[in-house]
Amino acid sequence: MDVYGSLADDFYVNMNLNTEMRLPDGRETILDFFERVQKQYPSMRNFFTRENGDFVLEEDKDQGSQRWVSLEPRRVCSGHVNPASVEAAFEQHRLVLQLVPYMLSVSPLDCEALDYMMGFDFTFRGNHDALVAEALGTGPAMDGFLDVPGAQVLNFEPSITISLDDDCRTQARLMIETRTNAYQVRRREFPEDQISVYFTVRQYGSLDAGTAFEERLAGLRRQCEQMMDTYVIDAVLRPLAQAIATK
Repeated sequence: MDVYGSLADDFYVNMNLNTEMRLPDGRETILDFFERVQKQYPSMRNFFTRENGDFVLEEDKDQGSQRWVSLEPRRVCSGHVNPASVEAAFEQHRLVLQLVPYMLSVSPLDCEALDYMMGFDFTFRGNHDALVAEALGTGPAMDGFLDVPGAQVLNFEPSITISLDDDCRTQARLMIETRTNAYQVRRREFPEDQISVYFTVRQYGSLDAGTAFEERLAGLRRQCEQMMDTYVIDAVLRPLAQAIATK
């Protein structure tokens, strides 16, 4: 398991390529694309169509680690849950990006956005929002709300997006997603569910001339991992894990 995997119950690395134009949806084109991916990863043998029309190829879900690739009308997605290493996940994403120009006719000019995302799930039975507020703090402007007599936190999902260049074409976003609702808090009945932390570095717009998708993704990966190691692990992930461990 990769070092990042030790920080949470589940860890995943995803790539999303959003296009300005619709992707081809012909039967032969779709099957040829997924067959090429399967040739590289033979254990990806589960192919299906979602109710909304998206196409998915994935590994079995009961192995602890899972690869998947999906095609939507204007988005190509690739993900690896609990990879043995970040490099193993990146190799999968790189393959997908190498295939899309000639198998799906996607040009770097057609790029609406390219994402590199690292996600972490923490399993917790209890009030997710209250735990996040306790672990990360709410900040001076909102601390007073927690002192209201009888108050219970019902929604607290910190999120911040920052630009990484002057023209705001490269952005980083940290988002925390909780899954507790008011009904559960009122009845004090909490199912075991995941608190998710997502850290995404995104490139907006067409790629620079002569730049390949996989080359740009490598740059996004470097930025993502540098910021993860500097700003996210000790400030967000470890405090959440420690707060859960004390409950």
